[in-house]
Amino acid sequence: MGIRNNTNVPDFILMGLTDSEEIQQVLFMLFLLIYLINMLGNAGMILIIYMDLQLHTPMYFFLSQLSFLDLSYSTVITPKTLENLLTSNKIISFTGCFTQMYFFVFLGATEVFLLSSMAYDRYVAICNPLNYPVVMSMRLYCALITGSYVVGFTDTLVVVLCMNSLYFRKSHVIHHFFCDITPILVLSCSDTGYTEILIFIVAGSTLMVSLITISVSYGPILSTILKIHSTSGKHKAFSTCASHFLGVTIFYSSVVFTYLKPKQSYFLGKDQVASVFYTMVTPMLNPLIYSLRNKEVKNALIRVIQKREGSRQLK
Repeated sequence: MGIRNNTNVPDFILMGLTDSEEIQQVLFMLFLLIYLINMLGNAGMILIIYMDLQLHTPMYFFLSQLSFLDLSYSTVITPKTLENLLTSNKIISFTGCFTQMYFFVFLGATEVFLLSSMAYDRYVAICNPLNYPVVMSMRLYCALITGSYVVGFTDTLVVVLCMNSLYFRKSHVIHHFFCDITPILVLSCSDTGYTEILIFIVAGSTLMVSLITISVSYGPILSTILKIHSTSGKHKAFSTCASHFLGVTIFYSSVVFTYLKPKQSYFLGKDQVASVFYTMVTPMLNPLIYSLRNKEVKNALIRVIQKREGSRQLK
């Protein structure tokens, strides 16, 4: 029949994206470049927000948390993928595989709720600007952040425990470049119907609650922006939420395409491309999206550079 996952099982084998050595070398250089930009962009965003006191507001604290999640999110996947592309060793231990899957799902689920919290923050800033400092207090900020991590942890724990009860074939060959839920479900020789239903319910409810929160927040936001008479006022109000809306659209479109479907519809090529997009490309794009469209971040970067240059001259 198969081998139960909690017994002495062999290691998994990650087949990766391609068997061609030439393409693997190209992908290695491309993914390495993306990862370095990701590290520089997200770590730089966290550092700028930390060093500049004018950015010590809930909006930018949320942004620093998003950068932390994106940085961690990509780090869970990319180093092992680079190793597999560079060497012939494509083995990952059973414990390592499930650990990678757990942190990947946990960080992704947490980011879903964090994006919802950021949408509410933008709603208060645009629709109720005079009371923004009162409503978006540090206490509420901490509650939203903590709640995002707690709900993400709980949802992921339920999913991984269900996955841990499955049996697997002796081959243990994963046709993917990391330990994702769907390729492991395909590999199982158990009846995965109950697990699929549970995962669909957990993932679907998580995304649904988040999307409803974002939709409810952006409805009044758009209504308020349309009521502003001056063009400059509309542009300023729109610029405060445009980056978040763009980031949400990119993130949710790839996640919904990949996960809200049964394992029978898993298509190796398309799903792998989508996976590359939301595990590597999206975390790299987020700091660019939020910084390039945000004058306050640009000004903060200039102030940090000037401050460092001034301290060097004093020395």
